[in-house]
Amino acid sequence: MATIYEFGPFRLETDADTLFRGAEPVALGGRAVALLRLLLEKAGKPVAKDALMEAAWPGLAIEESNLTVQIAALRRTFAAVEGGSTWIETLPRRGYRYVGPPAATLPDGSRQTWLPSASSDKPSIAVLPFSNLSGDPAQDYFSDGITEDVIAELSRFRSLFVVARHSSFAYRASSSDIREVGRQLGVRYVVEGSARRIGKRVRVTVKLLDAASGFTLWTERYDREIEDIFAIQDEIVGKIVAALPGRLEDAGREIARGKQTSNITAYDLVLLGNEKWRQLTVRSMDEAEGYFRKAAGLDPAYARAHANIAWTVVCAAFLESPAAAPLEDGRREIEIALDLDENDAWSHGVFAQLLFLQNRDQEAETQFKRALALNPNDADVAAAFANILVYWGRWQDALAWIKSAKRLNPFPPNIYHWYHALALYSAREYEQAIQVLREARSSDRWSHALLAACYAQTDRLTEANFESRAFIRERCLEFSENGEAPPRNTLDLARTRANRYRDPADRDHFLDGLRKAGLGDNTPTPPSPRPA
Repeated sequence: MATIYEFGPFRLETDADTLFRGAEPVALGGRAVALLRLLLEKAGKPVAKDALMEAAWPGLAIEESNLTVQIAALRRTFAAVEGGSTWIETLPRRGYRYVGPPAATLPDGSRQTWLPSASSDKPSIAVLPFSNLSGDPAQDYFSDGITEDVIAELSRFRSLFVVARHSSFAYRASSSDIREVGRQLGVRYVVEGSARRIGKRVRVTVKLLDAASGFTLWTERYDREIEDIFAIQDEIVGKIVAALPGRLEDAGREIARGKQTSNITAYDLVLLGNEKWRQLTVRSMDEAEGYFRKAAGLDPAYARAHANIAWTVVCAAFLESPAAAPLEDGRREIEIALDLDENDAWSHGVFAQLLFLQNRDQEAETQFKRALALNPNDADVAAAFANILVYWGRWQDALAWIKSAKRLNPFPPNIYHWYHALALYSAREYEQAIQVLREARSSDRWSHALLAACYAQTDRLTEANFESRAFIRERCLEFSENGEAPPRNTLDLARTRANRYRDPADRDHFLDGLRKAGLGDNTPTPPSPRPA
């Protein structure tokens, strides 16, 4: 049975390896949590350094300084509570001892239900895509990469509400009035910038604007060597936060940003790979993986390169690519990434989805919680979590998370609408699901399938038949393009997706809608090729 410790305003759920303060998860890495667990188990008693290092780094020989760093992270967390900085006592040359408030052991049924927090009282900000002033459109990936890094770093602040990349990038090459941008995105502050890369130098200009008035609050220009790009990004984030009203302490930024890589070519390759994987096709995923592997070859200590290799494996599995690498290949890469940087939210999000595909659901939820604790503004991870919660039969929680993702990403990609509609389908809210799917800019094969099921469940059989035929056509074409023969039973076109449901009743409900829409034992008609 899982152990839940409650002490002061904190609670540690040991099976999920997650520390909460109230209802909010704390941005702590797995090693810090492992140390805390052992200290609480031995509360009031000395715990030797060797025992602590074995708990957090089992089977590894590490420097004692690594232990010191993790203990310091725990102390920073507790320092937010009066007297909390003294809860972990140092025993010189021996180890440490927990001497804080008594830790009560709670029954397993008292587990914390974690839902997204309200964001209305937070300073809200959007970072628009930096303009590429190099004169070469092929350099767009570089200015986009700077924008994405600034968004990611601002997102780590739990005290901020940061609009997601996808919505910010809707304003690429736009000359919209800043006040209108703020209104459309629902933010008070907007960041604009530009980047110009010439040889070994880069010039970055950035300004922070008040979206309510259109006035500039802060502006700066950086003219540096290209190798300083990460330092520039750090300075931009620090200056933006310092310029915002309210008390946004640097300590509130749970994790300090580390230098990604010292190899600018490896950084370039990761940015190019990012451009490819976002196309979400089997071919583009293969190209992206090639870029990421080259980056990891140039700098084996580049955590993001390893994490992105793992991400291509996960995406290929979700895309049902016949050439998908084994999931264990992805697991090896993501474990390397987390060994290099266990505080990277993106890596935890990738790991969560890989674990789900391996049917390791408790571990997957742990990784989702860590990702969202480290980066509470990551709309894509919140949306993916919502999707997987549906397959776990927790559609109520899924609805909360997808609505949070849509707040962070007010111009969401089509996949968000699928996630939202899938949760509504599980809730038997078929008409609402249809409305959500109709918000998408275009329908893909799975949107057609879900629409068919929703229409069939509401006895609108003409519309159901139309959508089911579109699904069959698109799905068979997908099989053909992947070099595979489609199954003889049209219901089997959806079987792999249906098998993601953990509860057979949920799986049957999904397939039942498709049966009512006309899928079954009929053999699909061979598809016509897509137009060139």
